[in-house]
Amino acid sequence: MEQYTEENCNEAKGIFDNLISKMVTSGENGNKNEKEKCFEIAIKSLNKLNEKDEGIIETGEREDLCELIDQITLASGLDPKDYAEGEGIADLWGEW
Repeated sequence: MEQYTEENCNEAKGIFDNLISKMVTSGENGNKNEKEKCFEIAIKSLNKLNEKDEGIIETGEREDLCELIDQITLASGLDPKDYAEGEGIADLWGEW
């Protein structure tokens, strides 16, 4: 599909690589507010990527991204059920 250019895929990968790196550095017992800020930055970056090339994040991709973000949330010591009435932290800032 034409919207999944190497550039777009690398940008999405970079967003997640950066988030994961920050979570590893923070550690499971790191500051909750700082972790949440990292998730906010990552999710808003995904919003910008989707705005740049609309159609990148459709329903199927949204579900996959939310699942991946939930997994990262759990690995970082946070509980996705604590955000957006149990929908996960991505639902706080995701516009997709």
